[in-house]
Amino acid sequence: MSRERLTTSLKSLRRLAVTKQHLAGKLIPRPTPSAILSVIRDLAYVQWDPISIVAPSHLISLWCRLGDFRPSDLDRLLWKEKKLFQHWTPVASIVLTEDYPLYYSLMSRYPQSLSSSWETPRAQAKRFLAEHSELRKKVLNELRKGPLQLSGFKDTPRRKWSGGQWTFGTDVSLMLFHLLMSGKVMVVGHRGNQNVWGLSEPFLPRWVDRTELSDEAFEREAAQRAIRALGAATPSEIHYYFVRGRYQNLRATLQRLQDESTIHRVTVAGLSTRDERYIHDRDVPLLESMGSAAWRPRMSLLPPFDNLICSTPRTSRLFGFDYVREQFLPQEKRKYGTYVLPILWGERLIGRIDPRLDRARGELLVNAVHAEPDAPRDREVASQVGETITRFATFLGASKVTYTSRVPGAWKRSLR
Repeated sequence: MSRERLTTSLKSLRRLAVTKQHLAGKLIPRPTPSAILSVIRDLAYVQWDPISIVAPSHLISLWCRLGDFRPSDLDRLLWKEKKLFQHWTPVASIVLTEDYPLYYSLMSRYPQSLSSSWETPRAQAKRFLAEHSELRKKVLNELRKGPLQLSGFKDTPRRKWSGGQWTFGTDVSLMLFHLLMSGKVMVVGHRGNQNVWGLSEPFLPRWVDRTELSDEAFEREAAQRAIRALGAATPSEIHYYFVRGRYQNLRATLQRLQDESTIHRVTVAGLSTRDERYIHDRDVPLLESMGSAAWRPRMSLLPPFDNLICSTPRTSRLFGFDYVREQFLPQEKRKYGTYVLPILWGERLIGRIDPRLDRARGELLVNAVHAEPDAPRDREVASQVGETITRFATFLGASKVTYTSRVPGAWKRSLR
């Protein structure tokens, strides 16, 4: 495989993506807080989502990469040790505090740090902040007295906001978002599913690096982090994955990195020649090893907002898997269920399950299991599907798994 013109198979590209996402090989027997940090470091972020029909998406994302980790370790890293914090990337995400310079450089220039592809939100943010300077002062003054939930803000207007692309309930919630994006406030805890807001300076540890990166330095670092997390990626995939909506000159940044041989173009057999992909120089040997017997597949259940499938066009193009987050659809338009988890086997997405956790009864109810048309039908794979669902139930604290009759015929013996 020449570094000047790399070529690879779609199968090897998928394996690289899965490996870089910590979804291949053996699970760690006893995951430590350091293992949590290592996974998030390699992924760049894990999307935060509190919906708990089964479990919050971020907990499932970490479980399928770490096994039976302790959620209390994650809480300690977030709220006590503060080695992680919650930020928008621009989705609510768990990110590393050691990466604070990346975000600080964007915060200090917000909203101008939004890219031209986000021209409308950038203009809306400027207008909102200019028109609500008094509200900004009131929100910050209230937080100087101590952290608050949204409902705790007293002498502030509560008009609903209905303008543009920012879909927040009130002027107060939208102001908190803009103050978070500019680094003035942070999420400093949770009560139930509700954020607790506080001022950034009192919350952040003293050791936090507040170096302000230039636009060029930010783009160099962020683009490399995205490429390494994805395995190989197109410019649009880099832009979407990390940090979305923040690249001002991505094409020029990629060209400089390529000229330095930090990244390389890779052509993938079976994909369009216009599907221009980049791989990091450090990962070329790993790509070359993807066809060897050393590669070890694993069975995983992915949550709706998992990093591997966050981009539906990429998921369809690379894995041939069409995934819709049906929890946002009306009941009558749902094809597979309410909170659907794709089944990853090795480098293939072979099916999906529709589970619901009955906490009172300690039971994981699997409403349906669907196999993709080309999914393996052998007993070994079927058994691993069943074993993985059982492991998942144990992690959730359920002592029982109950299936309905809606399971693939070839897998029926293992799913009952």
